[in-house]
Amino acid sequence: MTPQELSQALAQILADNFAARGGDAATIEVTEQDTQVERPKNREHGDWASNVAMKFAKRVGTNPRALAEEIVAETSKIDGVAKAEIAGPGFINITLDAASAGETARRVIEQGEAYGRGDALAGQNINLEFVSANPTGPLHMGHTRWAALGDSTARVLRAAGAKVTSEYYINDAGAQMNKFGRSVLAAALNEEAPEDAYPGEYIQELGRKVLAQEPKLVELAAHDREAALELAQELGYQQQLAEIKDSLERFNVHFDVYFSERTLHAAGPNGEPSPIEAAVGRLREQGHVFEEDDAIWVRTTDFGDDKDRVFTRGNGIYTYFAADAAYYLTKKDRGFGEKIYLLGADHHGYIGRLTAIAGAAGDNIETDITVLIGQLVNLNGAKLSKRAGNIIELDDLLEWLGSDALRYWLARYPADSPLALDGEKVRSRTNDNPVFYVQYAHARTCAVDRNAAAANIARDAFVPELLTHETETELLGKLQQYPGIVAGAAELREPHRIARFLEELAAAYHRWYDNCRVIPLGDEPVTDLHRTRLWLNDAAQQVLRNGLDLLGVSAPERL
Repeated sequence: MTPQELSQALAQILADNFAARGGDAATIEVTEQDTQVERPKNREHGDWASNVAMKFAKRVGTNPRALAEEIVAETSKIDGVAKAEIAGPGFINITLDAASAGETARRVIEQGEAYGRGDALAGQNINLEFVSANPTGPLHMGHTRWAALGDSTARVLRAAGAKVTSEYYINDAGAQMNKFGRSVLAAALNEEAPEDAYPGEYIQELGRKVLAQEPKLVELAAHDREAALELAQELGYQQQLAEIKDSLERFNVHFDVYFSERTLHAAGPNGEPSPIEAAVGRLREQGHVFEEDDAIWVRTTDFGDDKDRVFTRGNGIYTYFAADAAYYLTKKDRGFGEKIYLLGADHHGYIGRLTAIAGAAGDNIETDITVLIGQLVNLNGAKLSKRAGNIIELDDLLEWLGSDALRYWLARYPADSPLALDGEKVRSRTNDNPVFYVQYAHARTCAVDRNAAAANIARDAFVPELLTHETETELLGKLQQYPGIVAGAAELREPHRIARFLEELAAAYHRWYDNCRVIPLGDEPVTDLHRTRLWLNDAAQQVLRNGLDLLGVSAPERL
């Protein structure tokens, strides 16, 4: 029996109890959120504990202990519950029978990769935008944290049943692209860099690649500088974007959509207004557009923004806000219910701005948009890029630390907490390094499998009531918790909960390994206990692998 099933059973017991009482009690709604169970701190108190009697007693006109007695009487009848007892002022402690608890191992094995996946967010169609770095240079450490968190968040949301589109917004329009083009052209022509050029050897590399791709660039620049600039900018942009995509793939980060900002400025095939031109009309229909000082404004203060925003200035030039608004409307048009933005620490001002766009577009700002702001990460020992000079590149971090270690460490902390990491600890192969500790637990389960095969021990018998050792009870309890951990991480958009759970699971597995043998000693015969323990070993292996996959981290069979 899983904690979710136990919560469902308690919810039904309460609903029946209140219905029998009649009157106002019969109108009380009980949900599984109200009846969630927890592991007691002292395992002698049982497998699971509930405070539901204390939550509802006053509402039905009785005291917690009296209500607990009624709940306990019914809980004791649940198939798989060994006993239910009252503690203190009305806590309920529940102990499962060994067979019921042990059945968790069979369930995990039978469900395999599907174990832990659920439908808590079924029906939700979510757009998740993250990284979205300008395509004017390589990805750096600031982008790295959002790449890890964003991709893990997408995986967790999908595991909870949501349909998720991960999206990278390419800022390929505007002044920064013109500056980029001038920098690349100067490098290609071996000219002195413009005063405002992007620094770094990577620009020189791009210049060489552009010239190799288009040798006639020098001749073109001699008689049509603007055409040469346009060509160098486009070729350099495509080269840099390809490098960004390659870096992300090496980091095991996948995007479903790369959305170009330039498409917002492009007219339709039959002369239709561009999305950015159409956006102001659409917002005007919602009643939030006004004109003042020869400019077009959106009254974003109606939705909590600190000031109204300019959409189009008197000279007809669209602002960055206009592009943000048009981009949001494309997400709405594509059918996304919730739009999640993962932004860096320097984007706090975007919270009110993006929320106001959602409101002005007629969306519910409480449910249709979420803006998450991440804090900076500092990594001791990291070196500035040799190519870029003034930044720490993602590619250099991958070469130094590896994708697994970097992803795990970045995912195991809440996004809004500043993060300072020790590079040597991140790459260490000791139990003090959480990613090594968890991966080692998985590798250990695989070693047990290999040794079991050599000893001719197979999962051809399963007697769950034999799993009675305290470390087996603890390990089974952890396995039971996993589906709830995934659902909670998805609902809260907090993938770090998966990492912390995996560390607890690994610790429980290591304690079990130290106390319970799958392989008999010496001439000791193989029994059903050994075979059943192999089921438990493989169930732990499956959940470790499932959890690591949600973090985009590999589950090695050997370390």
